[in-house]
Amino acid sequence: MQPPRRIRRRDPGDPAPLEAAGLHPVLARVYAARRVCDPAELDLSVSGLPDYRGLLGIEEAAARLARAVEAGESVLVVGDFDADGATSCALVLRGLRAMGAGAVDFLVPDRFRYGYGLTPEIVAVASRRRPHLLVTVDNGMGSVEGVAAARAAGMEVIITDHHLPGPELPAAAAIVNPNQPGDGFPAKSLAGVGVAFYLLLAVRARLRASGWFARRSEPRLAAWLDLVALGTVADVVPLERVNRILVAQGLARIRAGETCPGIRALLEVAGRDPARCVASDLAFAAAPRLNAAGRLTDMSLGIRCLLSDEPAEALALARRLDELNRRRRDIEARMQDEALAALARLDLDGGTLPPALCVYDPGWHPGVVGILAARLKERFHRPVVAFAPDGEGGLLKGSARSVPELHMRDLLDAVATRHPRLLSRFGGHAMAAGLSLPAAHLEAFGAALAEEAARAGAGRATAATVDSDGPLDPGDFQPELAGLLRYGGPWGAGFPEPVFDGRFRVADWRAVGDDGRHLRLSVQPEGGPLLEAIAFNQAPPPDLAAGDELELAYRLDLNHFRGTSRLQLVVEHLAPAGPVR
Repeated sequence: MQPPRRIRRRDPGDPAPLEAAGLHPVLARVYAARRVCDPAELDLSVSGLPDYRGLLGIEEAAARLARAVEAGESVLVVGDFDADGATSCALVLRGLRAMGAGAVDFLVPDRFRYGYGLTPEIVAVASRRRPHLLVTVDNGMGSVEGVAAARAAGMEVIITDHHLPGPELPAAAAIVNPNQPGDGFPAKSLAGVGVAFYLLLAVRARLRASGWFARRSEPRLAAWLDLVALGTVADVVPLERVNRILVAQGLARIRAGETCPGIRALLEVAGRDPARCVASDLAFAAAPRLNAAGRLTDMSLGIRCLLSDEPAEALALARRLDELNRRRRDIEARMQDEALAALARLDLDGGTLPPALCVYDPGWHPGVVGILAARLKERFHRPVVAFAPDGEGGLLKGSARSVPELHMRDLLDAVATRHPRLLSRFGGHAMAAGLSLPAAHLEAFGAALAEEAARAGAGRATAATVDSDGPLDPGDFQPELAGLLRYGGPWGAGFPEPVFDGRFRVADWRAVGDDGRHLRLSVQPEGGPLLEAIAFNQAPPPDLAAGDELELAYRLDLNHFRGTSRLQLVVEHLAPAGPVR
């Protein structure tokens, strides 16, 4: 039922200019395969960021916020319940407070009561605090009714967001979003926290021009690039050059010990060393713990962790987040088992899996359907929408994830266009989206989504592949190269971590881990050294024995243990080696 995996080698590009600039040949080859061939593009200093004035609406937003700071008006930041929203919220609060804002606070919608974005219901909650100005972070583009409700209640709204707009824009005082119509900003892939960072740059410039900082210290906004890095990596936006600059600068601060206590604590409870932090540590250690609050309870807990300046308090909050993440993993594992069983029944009934999958169970947790959809998408390499009950009223809440070949929001838009009354609401971007619909529409929606996925070419996109940067020479298996690769990049969505492939003779292997789901191997390439390898969540081929040859796709990495570092391969794919071609 699971599609076969195969190794697909990337187009190597032209590494010659990078090699001529002194880059290691393997690293030059890796960058060139990611279309970075000009040595100037390797400069990830903040001077490479485009000017904030290129963002449509940012001058109006900055002027209004600067007036609020100078007049001591109350500002309420309305966040979102994921890591991008949490880091955006913490960033804006830290930034405005450092600029002298005297009355700035935050509000995060409870996803189970109010749903996503600036809804009229959350506006009613906000109005009890009597703010002069609402600022949305990582949400708001679809909040037409919410903005209207805020204006009717006497509150102005500034929207900062990065999601694709709908057919109607909210009537806000200002909208800052590189993806809104008419915006010519070159970095369309900014996360919500990146947009928020740019807004703070503009507000600071406006206050500087007015002489505001003649009486107080001017904040150095780069001090909070650790928050920008975490939110950017967590939201899985493409790491195009602007995002790589933001992430690289944030990681540098974390490794230098200049991160906020909350991020340090999140890494600590996950067993990661901040001094060696890379983007994958943010993606797979810090972000899931932060997201656990929004998935199971209230993201306010995560925001308070990021806002804390007291290490002991931040660590206590991070430990609570770690406990929530353990609960989330247990819930997710149960839901995944149930989803796989349902899909297996479909296959056993003589059917084949459709080009897009819809899964639902009345007992599933609405805060975990997104990660379930992501796991199934990885397993079956096709778009997946996972549904859970959305409170009362007979509605289902869905979270969608897609593969790179198919744009998720476009698929949902095509469904909504052909079947206008099927969906209650939807929104999102290329790889992820959210939606809701009446429970009675679930079967029809599944059929319509499969039809649109097939029309968009899903049938040609269901062969899961492992993209490789090719083989390494025997002399390349060195800790020095592993270090260059680890701290290069930064690696992430759209700029994947280097993976290599080759044939290796097995000297030894054993199952490891509490449940024996991982493989520890000793392998040797032809003409090369004996190497340690670890394959997580992978089973050995049947009858694997010492002396057999395997085809491996792997990352070259360093295993740090008890003060020592040893070279190891982290295996992404293994299969019996075929005949030598």
